[in-house]
Amino acid sequence: MPPLTKQETREIDRRRTFAIVSHPDAGKTTLTEKFLLYGGAVHLAGSVTARKRQRATTSDWLELERQRGISVSSTVLQFDYDDYRVNLLDTPGHRDFSEDTYRVLTAVDAAIMVIDAGKGIEAQTRKLFEVCRRRGVPIFTFINKMDRPSREPLELLDELEEVLSIAAYPVNWPLGNGPDFQGVWDRQTKIAHLYERTPHGAHRAPVTAGDLSDPAIRGRLADHVHATACEELEILDGAGAPFDLAEVSAGRTTPVYFGSALNTFGVDLLLDGFLSLSSPPAPRLAVSGEMVAPDHPAFSGFVFKIQANMDTAHRDRVAFIRVVSGKFERNMTVTHVRTGRSVRLSNASRIFGRERDTVDEAYPGDVVGVIGNNAFAIGDTLTEDAAIAYNEIPYFPPECFSYLENVSTAEAKRFRKGLDQLLLEGVVQAFDLPDATRRIPLLGAAGPLQFEVVQYRLESEYGARARCSAAPWSIARWLAPGADDADLRLQRGIQKVYDQQGRTVLLFEDEWLLRYFSERNPDVALDLYPDRMTGTASEVEGQLAG
Repeated sequence: MPPLTKQETREIDRRRTFAIVSHPDAGKTTLTEKFLLYGGAVHLAGSVTARKRQRATTSDWLELERQRGISVSSTVLQFDYDDYRVNLLDTPGHRDFSEDTYRVLTAVDAAIMVIDAGKGIEAQTRKLFEVCRRRGVPIFTFINKMDRPSREPLELLDELEEVLSIAAYPVNWPLGNGPDFQGVWDRQTKIAHLYERTPHGAHRAPVTAGDLSDPAIRGRLADHVHATACEELEILDGAGAPFDLAEVSAGRTTPVYFGSALNTFGVDLLLDGFLSLSSPPAPRLAVSGEMVAPDHPAFSGFVFKIQANMDTAHRDRVAFIRVVSGKFERNMTVTHVRTGRSVRLSNASRIFGRERDTVDEAYPGDVVGVIGNNAFAIGDTLTEDAAIAYNEIPYFPPECFSYLENVSTAEAKRFRKGLDQLLLEGVVQAFDLPDATRRIPLLGAAGPLQFEVVQYRLESEYGARARCSAAPWSIARWLAPGADDADLRLQRGIQKVYDQQGRTVLLFEDEWLLRYFSERNPDVALDLYPDRMTGTASEVEGQLAG
C-alpha cells in the first residue's frame, strides 16, 4: 500500500488525544464542559438539548449519572480548536470504575490531572497519576477551584513533587485566593490575565491582560494580593528549574496551571498551553515487538471500550477504536486479528455524547465508533496488515462479588440478553459455580457501585428487573494453566468457580485464607489474571513500568 501523503501526515500532526482524570468532585466534568465551550462544540456550558436537563453535562449521557451527579462511563468528545483536532476522552470519576479509566488511558497520548486546590492530592488522584506516569503518558496538572479557600500554591507544588515523585513547573501563577482570586500571571509571556465573573460561568469569561505594573491590572488587585504574588514569583524565578519540554514529553515534569473551571478562569490558558506543549500521536508497541509509527501506511487500531444503548431509540452497540496507524476510511476491509476474519467497517460514527455523525475518514489519534458488529471485544486489533497486533488493555481481578437474580420469569429472556451485553462491555465479570443446580449468576467487579449500574441498566434498557445479594469473597485468583484442580484442598471461605472461558478461579474471603491455602498447597500456582496485564493497583503499575 502507498505511503501517506503530506496532507495525511499533517492531519496526524495536528491531532491531540488526551484524557481528563481526577479524584471525584475535583471539577473534571466542569472542565470538560469548558473545553467544549472554548472549542465551539457547545454554546452554553452545561447545556444539552432538552430544557429540563439544562444543567446536565454533555459528557454524562447515562441517566444514572445525572441522578447520582457522578461519571460512571467514559465518553469520547471531538472538536476543532485553532488548527488542532482535539480528541477528549472523559473518564469515570468514581473509584469503583478504575477499570474503565485504565482502559481509556491506553488510548490517549497525554492526560490532564485535575486537583482540588483546597484538598490537594487525594487517593484516586495519586493512583491515576502514577499509572499515567508509569505508562510514560505526559501529564499536565490543573489546580482547580482557586476561587474557593485554598491551600498555599507553593505548598501544593511541594506536595506534587514529594507525593508523586515528579517535577512540577508552574506555567502560570494565581493572583489571589478564594474570594480574592482575580486571575493568573503567565510566567512565560510575563502577562497578567484578570477575568470577570459571568453568571454561573456559562460563557467565556472576559479578560483583561497586561503587566503587573499596568494601572488597569494593578488597580484591580488588593495590595496584599499584589505583594504576595510578587514575592512568590520572585521565589519561583530564583529557585525554580528552567522549563524543559523534553522532560514534559517524557512524563518526568508536569506543567502546572491554576484556575477555576466553574468561573472559566484560566481555562483558555490551560487549553492553549496544553495543545502547544503536548505531542501528536506516538508510535505503539505491537505484540511482535515492532514499534508501529502513526505514519505506517497500513491502518491499524484497537478496541478499548464497548458501549450499548447510548442511543436508546436504536438499542445499538458501539465499539470504540483508537486509530494507531495509517488512515481509516469508511467501508474499508480489515483483518479482525483475534478471529482472523475479514471485516468491513461500514457503519462508523464520531460519537459526541448521545449525538453521532458518520465518519468517512480518520487518522491516528482519532477514536472511531463502529456500530453493530457484535464480534468485537475489548482489546481486539483491527488492521490492514495482519502482522500487526496490540495488547494494550489491562484487566483486573474483581474485589467485590454479588449474586444477580432475575425477579420475574417473564423477563428471563430480556435479563439474559441484557446481562450478556453488559459482560461484553466489561462492566462486570461473570463466574459459574461447580454446582449446576444454582442458576443465579455470580458477578465480580472492582467496586459495588458497578452492581448498581448493572441493575439500573437491565431495567431501564432491557426491561428486566434484578436483585443483587452480596457474596462473601473479596479476592480472586486464577489457577495457573496446566494445573489440576481435582485434588485441591479448599477450606471454608474458599470457593472454586469458572470464568467465562472455562478457566478455574479460586475465590477467597480474605488475605489470611489466601496465605493459608498457599501454605497447604505449595505446588499449586495461582495467577492474578491469565494472559493479561493485571493485578492490584501497585502490581499493575509495576507491570506497566516494565
